[in-house]
Amino acid sequence: MTDIAGLLGDEADKLLNHVCQGIPKTSLHVPGPDFIDRVVAAGDRKPGVLRNLQALYNHGRLAGTGYLSLLPVDQGVEHSGGASFAPNPMFFDPENIVKLAIEGGCNGVASTLGVLGMVARRYAHKIPFILKINHNELLTYPTKYDQTLFASVDQAFDMGACAVGATVFFGSEESRRQIQEISEAFAHAHDLGMVTILWAYTRNAAFKTAEKDYHVSADLTGQANHLAVTLEADIVKQKMAENNGGYTALKFGKTSPKVYSDLTTDHPIDLVRYQVANCYMGRVGMINSGGESGKDDLHQAVRTAVINKRAGGMGLISGRKAFQKPFNEGVKLLNAIQDVYLSAAITVA
Repeated sequence: MTDIAGLLGDEADKLLNHVCQGIPKTSLHVPGPDFIDRVVAAGDRKPGVLRNLQALYNHGRLAGTGYLSLLPVDQGVEHSGGASFAPNPMFFDPENIVKLAIEGGCNGVASTLGVLGMVARRYAHKIPFILKINHNELLTYPTKYDQTLFASVDQAFDMGACAVGATVFFGSEESRRQIQEISEAFAHAHDLGMVTILWAYTRNAAFKTAEKDYHVSADLTGQANHLAVTLEADIVKQKMAENNGGYTALKFGKTSPKVYSDLTTDHPIDLVRYQVANCYMGRVGMINSGGESGKDDLHQAVRTAVINKRAGGMGLISGRKAFQKPFNEGVKLLNAIQDVYLSAAITVA
């Protein structure tokens, strides 16, 4: 097993022994082996959705825990093929993306229509597929930030995917259109028995000031999560909160002083707990993204996993940190993330 405390270093005590006071763990519906029976089955999801959600929970090294470790590789569209795969050109080949997810012990692999469609007959029955149906592409000049449908729910169903994924840029000029498109797509996916996963990202140039980037503030991302579960996302993917006070600093929208005085502190676990609370107190699982690759990936991946788990989150979806390095190192990093969720010593704060 990974030496989690050793990797956390000076932050070990702060992260491993913190107890949330503003939103206590007794308020949450925490992940676990019985999560579908205990939480999801009370809702309106069809039996096919429950079956496919259970298939996600029952695959890979985290099978039977109620936690998720997912490999997302849609960056060839989102960030360009060159920027994404030049560090490790083997991943220009879609089969190697799926092989990494399998060898890395992931619950599922999320990627584009082209990637998953190219290898569906060989692998759709070996690991759960999550087809990302919309993307922001960077070949348009000047650069435009919008999510455009690249695939349909029916194409995901036909290739044997168990889930569809989509992004909404909440806060952007185009968000109302994206909300409508994805609401309709998710309803159709549920009709066909597929799981829905929403990348609930905030996006507006005004959200980044000279002082802070409020795209990762707990209050704004928390509201994005609240909108995501309103669209009946079964799982919400969110960037980990790094600060707070976006509403008050930007002087827009509505909030309450109690969000900042009673419900949250500046502790990273408390900030992420607020994100989880906005997912109907954990009735909808929240997975945090792993972020871009850098010089300290193993430490940062484990740190993010510890914060997510202790906040009441459902797992991690980490891509670039895994595939932008040699294959075996990518497997090691994915396994280290999973070790956090397999550790009985790391509990919900």
